[in-house]
Amino acid sequence: MPHNGNVSADLASRETPAPPAPRRRRGPTSLEALALLLVFGLTARPGLTELFAAPAAQAWAARFVAVCVQAFPFLVLGVALSAAIAAFVPAGFFHKVVPKRTALAVPVAAVSGAVLPACECASVPVAGALVRRGVAPAAAFTFMLASPAINPIVVVSTFVAFPNDPQMVAARVCASLLAAVTIGWLWARLGKTEWLKLPAHRHHDGGKWAAFWAAIRHDFLHAGGYLVIGAAIAASLNTLVPERWLAPIADHPVLGVLALAVLAVLVSICSESDAFVAASLTQFSPTAKLAFMVVGPFIDVKLAAMQAGTFGRRFAARFAPAVFCTAVAASVLMGVIWL
Repeated sequence: MPHNGNVSADLASRETPAPPAPRRRRGPTSLEALALLLVFGLTARPGLTELFAAPAAQAWAARFVAVCVQAFPFLVLGVALSAAIAAFVPAGFFHKVVPKRTALAVPVAAVSGAVLPACECASVPVAGALVRRGVAPAAAFTFMLASPAINPIVVVSTFVAFPNDPQMVAARVCASLLAAVTIGWLWARLGKTEWLKLPAHRHHDGGKWAAFWAAIRHDFLHAGGYLVIGAAIAASLNTLVPERWLAPIADHPVLGVLALAVLAVLVSICSESDAFVAASLTQFSPTAKLAFMVVGPFIDVKLAAMQAGTFGRRFAARFAPAVFCTAVAASVLMGVIWL
């Protein structure tokens, strides 16, 4: 029989209420943020009017709006098709059409990515579903890279952005296809299972149409935001930065390619619209523009975060540098051949 002191202590611990959970600090809602923005606009209206009346500001705004207007239809179409594939095409379909032999499955997955459009945000979850259902990781990763890089929407948008340079379209398709297949074969040869965290199953309770609209909202908000950032950076480079500052980098055959490749990683533009941003960077060589368009759909800041969350940090720490180097090398090779 327990001692009375122990019984009392036990009763006291049961009767003592738990301390209240700390209240989480609430951030501003979208309505509050809009109200603050309107107040700021009304308060700073005289200064903003004077600022945007300057010739440099008008040139910046014209370039910014031109890039956004050109890219917006392709962005909407690409996001809609990507959401439809993610919601209505079962992952078992890919498992049936991909060959069992990894060496053959990699190029087949690359070609499948070319005919099944998906933006970067959708390609990572699709690749996770393929791995979860038993598709070879090398083939799944090849599809993840090829789908947002060489699908029909990207090809058409690149042709529209470079109407007088059809070689740029061919160079982009060949460089992206070569890089995707190379990464797939490299993983099949050198990849290790312990680097890979098997992705967890994701289920949407609302049905296929609910998943479709959820994917539309998610991908459009993310891709549209990055498009605005990329267009603003491109307009700033063309308007605010003196050409004599960019000339040493842009004219250098190595520095120009590396500069736009790193820029593609940082700005994280959707592949359906990145060609218009690349075309506006007139100071740089065609090969540098090609590197911008090839590297961006393969690896950028948001893709690295998504890949780490889906497949694990050990995977992302090895996959991202390999993809970057392979995409740059393929861009330079195809730039020499086509451009």
